Amino acid sequence: MPRPRLTAPLRAAAATAAGLLLAGLTPAAASAAAPAPPVPALTWSKPCAPGFQCDTAQVPLDYRDPHGRTVDLALIRRPADDQAHRIGTLFYNPGGPGIPGTTALPAAAMLLPAQLRRRFDLVGFDPRGIGASTTLNCFPDRTGDQDGQEAGEQALLGGLPAGYPIGAAQQSQWADAYARLGRQCAENDRTGLLAHLSTADVARDLDLLRQAVGDRRLNYLGTSYGTYLGATYANLFPGRVRAMILDSAVDPVAWSTGRTPADAALPPFLRAGSDLASARSLDTFLDRCGAAAPAGCAFSAGSPEATRARYAALMDRLERGPITVGTGPQAVTYDEAAAVTTVSQLLYGAQPVATFGTPGWAGLGGWLQSLWTAPDTPAAALPTGAPAHQAQVLGTLCADTVNPPAGADHSAFADLARDRSGELGPSWVWPTQRCADWPAEAARDRYDGPWDRRTAAPVLVVANTGDPVWPYEGSRALADTLARGRLLTVDGDGHTVLGNPSACAAGYEERYLVDGALPPRGQVCAPDRRPFQ
Repeated sequence: MPRPRLTAPLRAAAATAAGLLLAGLTPAAASAAAPAPPVPALTWSKPCAPGFQCDTAQVPLDYRDPHGRTVDLALIRRPADDQAHRIGTLFYNPGGPGIPGTTALPAAAMLLPAQLRRRFDLVGFDPRGIGASTTLNCFPDRTGDQDGQEAGEQALLGGLPAGYPIGAAQQSQWADAYARLGRQCAENDRTGLLAHLSTADVARDLDLLRQAVGDRRLNYLGTSYGTYLGATYANLFPGRVRAMILDSAVDPVAWSTGRTPADAALPPFLRAGSDLASARSLDTFLDRCGAAAPAGCAFSAGSPEATRARYAALMDRLERGPITVGTGPQAVTYDEAAAVTTVSQLLYGAQPVATFGTPGWAGLGGWLQSLWTAPDTPAAALPTGAPAHQAQVLGTLCADTVNPPAGADHSAFADLARDRSGELGPSWVWPTQRCADWPAEAARDRYDGPWDRRTAAPVLVVANTGDPVWPYEGSRALADTLARGRLLTVDGDGHTVLGNPSACAAGYEERYLVDGALPPRGQVCAPDRRPFQ
């Protein structure tokens, strides 16, 4: 059958669609074809950490205008030990969103198998809007001064409660402060960066970086929220995937839009099941702590049942009033919100890992015991202040998800989370309440799927069964949703397999990255260490 001939207008339309697809844009996302953006030239000549090289790449602010304004991306590289047998570059994204890759890579590099360090250059980068890359200017007269921007942010947010707000007065203060931050960022964004901070924009940056290092296809390791970047890249550029490991994955459908209309009305962490995951992880911690002697877990009351009762009594005490640990300048005061937020964070590292600074669950047991034994003295003033770089985090976080509107009753969501997940539940509601009044234009470039485009190579999803942040079910959902996904299960605890090592899983990851060999279907690995062993 002869092929149909294209008229000149049809040829132009076909070229337009092809150009947009090559740039990771669909025809619906732009009104006209754009020429290919220039590939950054890298020299790796900037001063850097010992054994690493650094550089800055310029990429388009707006991929619909690839020769217009640019933004800077900070990069770091560890050259392959065996350059003669180098396979290519392995890009690493630690997640967050908001964690700079330039600081995360030196900590993570030595956790990778030696064969990967021999055969791949390792490259990390600060995504647009993060760290040493071009960031938002949210406060006047401080253009380009990150210290000044941070000072302005803390002046605005510094009076907020640590952890999350409790009660109507704190909740109103919280919502008002973050609404003002959104207005500040919109009013002072002179470059237009605010509209181009989605993970889809970062994925397009990543494809330019792939070209800049000379790789025909991408090798990628993403942990935690970095899995969302990987899934986005895999579906914007499916033909350019050589090997991709997504460690402790967020379900991209649940996170971006929700899988049902009812889910879409929930805050993103609730529809992703993060509150349920942390509650299960806490249950596991209390059982294992209770089964250990106090020498192994300081918070142990001699049995799992008694340790659960001790934890419940501690939460009751915190609900009645704050607890101060220590005396003098070293004293730290915790209310219920600050305490459960700390518990949630300390659940991340079930195994002690020196390079990440995680003490393992034994450290969580010691910290809970310090609260338990603190005297019933008048509590000192509660600490206040938001974590640093809130605008950097929100620029991406709020762009990627459908969020309940400003008028939604987040206190009701917090009650729902507490009912289904216990004391940890509300800590997963208020982080995305910060998005309720974030400027809407931030979502302009968001990618909402489809998530099942057929990639040039299979994608390996790796997950702990007891992950306290992104539940194991989310990793399984991603592996099932991807057209060529394969799930490798680690029957272990903690957030990310990289941060809670398994030599078994690392061996499969090494063979996959080097040779393209997938683990057998249904393969289950064990962690290197169990808590309190």
